[in-house]
Formats: sequence, C-alpha cells, structure tokens
Amino acid sequence: MQAGIHFMNFTLPGGPASLRAAVGDTAVVADEAGIAWFTAMDHYLQMEHFATAHDPMLEGYSVLNFAAAKTERVRLSLLVTGVTYRYPGLLAKIVTSLDVLSGGRAMLGIGAAWYEREHRALGVPYPPVAERFERLEETLQICEQMWSDDEGPYEGKYYQLAETICVPPPLQSPRPPILIGGGGEKKTLRLVAQYADACNLFGTSPEEIAHKLDVLRGHCDALGRDYDSIQKTIIGRVDPDGDVSPFLTEMEQYAALGISLVEVAPLPPDPARFVTAFGEKVLPRLNQIG
Repeated sequence: MQAGIHFMNFTLPGGPASLRAAVGDTAVVADEAGIAWFTAMDHYLQMEHFATAHDPMLEGYSVLNFAAAKTERVRLSLLVTGVTYRYPGLLAKIVTSLDVLSGGRAMLGIGAAWYEREHRALGVPYPPVAERFERLEETLQICEQMWSDDEGPYEGKYYQLAETICVPPPLQSPRPPILIGGGGEKKTLRLVAQYADACNLFGTSPEEIAHKLDVLRGHCDALGRDYDSIQKTIIGRVDPDGDVSPFLTEMEQYAALGISLVEVAPLPPDPARFVTAFGEKVLPRLNQIG
C-alpha cells in the first residue's frame, strides 16, 4: 500500500514567512522518503469545519508548482480542485504546465465543489449542485479533448471553446491521470467509472468504503469499464509518534477491499518532521500491506 502526503494546514508557527520553508521542506522529505503523492487542497478560504475562514490558505496550484521545483519523483495533485474555480480550458492548461515543469508528474484531481462561502466571498458563481455536476462532466470532456490530437471546437451546455489548443502538450501519454474525489453514488462514482483513472473515497469505516466500491463496480459494469483499472484511494489519520498499530490494522482492512493508497495530513507544528517520522516508522510497514 502506498502513501500520499496531503498538505492542508497552513496555520504554523512563524506565520506567513514560515510557509515557504514548511511547504518546501515537507515536499522534499516526502520525495526522499518514497511517498507516492504530494497533494494540496484547493480552496480560497480555509475550511470552516477544520479551522476558520480567516486561517491561512495558499492557492493550490501555486503550492504544487513550488513543490515541483523542490522534488524529482513524487506525483503532484490537488485533492481536489473545485470545478467552479477555473474555466476548463484554463484548468487543462494549468495542469499541462505543471506536468511539463515537473517532468511528467501532474495529476488532475477534481470534484464538483462544495464550499459556498468562499465562492460568495470572492465573487465566484456557485451554481446549484445539479449544475455543478453537469459542469464537472463537461470539464472532464474538455480536458480530455485538450489533451488529445483534436484541436477543434467544444460545444457544451455551459462551455463553448472555439479551439482546444494545448501547446506544449503534457509530457505524460496519453495524458495526465485524472482523479475524481467524493463518494456520491449516483453522479460522482458514475463519473469515476466513465472518466477517471483514480478516485478518492470518503468513508468512516471499511464497511462504508466496501459499499462505495460495490456501487463503483456497478457503474463500471454498466459502462463496460474495467473496474480494476481504477486506482482506489482514501484519506486516513495517524500520529507517527504514537501507536501506529491500529492505523496499520485498519489499512490492512482497506487494502483487502482494493484500496492501494492512503493520504495522510501532516500534523503541526512541524509538517516536515511529521513526514520524516512517518517515513521511518509507518511507511515501510504500510508498503508491506496488500
């Protein structure tokens, strides 16, 4: 089983001046430790159920570009970008630029968006949920077209592109991997089955994740998609300075279901030290699972 480091807490000792070293050092340590993914959140404001809207939050792709310059191996993605945050053609161009400048390590992590306050705060339209999912599907189609040989127009209900030109193209062939986050059974998991290379599932127990995977398999069967071709990932919690056995036991249960990667958020006050401890005490045992 692999691990990803999810950098989401920017409330660190030293204030804004400390963030350059905190992000850079954490990315470097993750890269050197053998962590598979380095991800960041994509929000304008910090999530209210985690901290407050006035706590620090950096723009997601700026974080990834900075991490790309510091690393050589780890895959880079947002977990996940909201479909409402950027026009689809621009989003494809941003991910392409990250892929080129990172040497082919970008992944498009995307979802339907949910944080209404940050949209209203910065004047970004926040459509109803049904429309956000329709926009998500069009965005996935646009990105696929931008990353293909088809430079023709795209005519959708919400987006119209006269030319889907993307030069230079991504380094990865046929395109950067696509991850869709969320566990909605009717829409999200159907989009995973149709468009995604990976999913990040939300669940509180192996039983809940098992149910979500059964739903995903049903969508794959209906669409003629190979269920096993989709990488299944989750978010977990562990303190590498404490007893990690319960975490590893839980990951064995998830791995038996087909989960192949767990994302872990570093704990403050020193995220780089957290990742160092995780790499030494948890990762070798985690990698033996599955």
